[in-house]
Amino acid sequence: MATTPAHPQSGRWIDFDRYPRVRLSHLPTPIEPLERLSAHLGGPRLFIKRDDCTGLATGGNKARKLEFLVGEALKQNADMLVTQGAVQSNHVRQTAAAACRFGLKSHALLERRVPNVAAAYEETGNVLLDKMFGATLEFRPSGLDMNAEAQSVTERLRDEGHRPYFIPGGGSNAIGALGYAACAQEIVQQCHESGLFFQWLVTPTGSTGTHAGLIAGLHAVGVELPVMGVSVRQKKERQVGAVLALAQATATLLEATPVSSSRTLVEDAYVGEGYGIPAASTLEAITLTARTEGILLDPVYTGKGMAGLIGLVRQGFFRPTDNVLFLHTGGSTALFAYEDAVAERSIKLRKAS
Repeated sequence: MATTPAHPQSGRWIDFDRYPRVRLSHLPTPIEPLERLSAHLGGPRLFIKRDDCTGLATGGNKARKLEFLVGEALKQNADMLVTQGAVQSNHVRQTAAAACRFGLKSHALLERRVPNVAAAYEETGNVLLDKMFGATLEFRPSGLDMNAEAQSVTERLRDEGHRPYFIPGGGSNAIGALGYAACAQEIVQQCHESGLFFQWLVTPTGSTGTHAGLIAGLHAVGVELPVMGVSVRQKKERQVGAVLALAQATATLLEATPVSSSRTLVEDAYVGEGYGIPAASTLEAITLTARTEGILLDPVYTGKGMAGLIGLVRQGFFRPTDNVLFLHTGGSTALFAYEDAVAERSIKLRKAS
């Protein structure tokens, strides 16, 4: 399925600066060929959209969302950002950094979502950076409604005299998803400037904001580029429903027509044992991408997303002539919290070679 080109003068171009927005990202992020990985797999031509290079606090996809979320927070005269995520949350790290940029305080709830981890798991990686950015942290056990927990804490902080602005996990509401609707338009612009068009876009999908924003943005500018989300946490049926609901809400915010359910595509075969638990395919994807391209993926999102892309190539899902774009959402800071698993995989690969 080829893209339907859109053009800035087509009348379907979106002015995202009409929404409250701040600048946090180095944009546009580059699109690069994965020539050695493509040759290794012997499939279609693979490319990567480097949203690990957005710049904020080591980079990552949350910076795009936070441009709109912080813009709204400042419009509401907030003095504090409140959010939630798993212990090694990339979103919490970038939210804390964005707060620093605008002189705001930040407070986060961290869910102990990943079982059987070493004590250092709660001290290194993203947690270390959360503390460096001055975030105050509270931990919660697994299984709670974390957005509800964080909203309750937001009200407590308000009662204490703060002016908190609540951001849901992953920055994944319609305001945050505007960041990836804008990214979709950016990709279309890059295609027109380079003459390189894609038949597929592949992204990790978790809290849904990135996936839903891409779908809504492409739909709003009239580009029929299919987006395959590789689930990092839950089964296809639940993920499809969550992505579609947010894509519809984002399309409404964009004043676009409703999004067809047929645009919501999810591959759930690479979740493994659950969120934050890297499967063998995750570790293979991380190591293979590092060894062929010198690019770091993370064990929670992009490792599973790339594992899905690699698996689909090996299954013959794509045509050999396809150009396939992978969205790198960042997160390599979390590698330090998974040092033993990643090192073990590297040692096995070195012995086998």
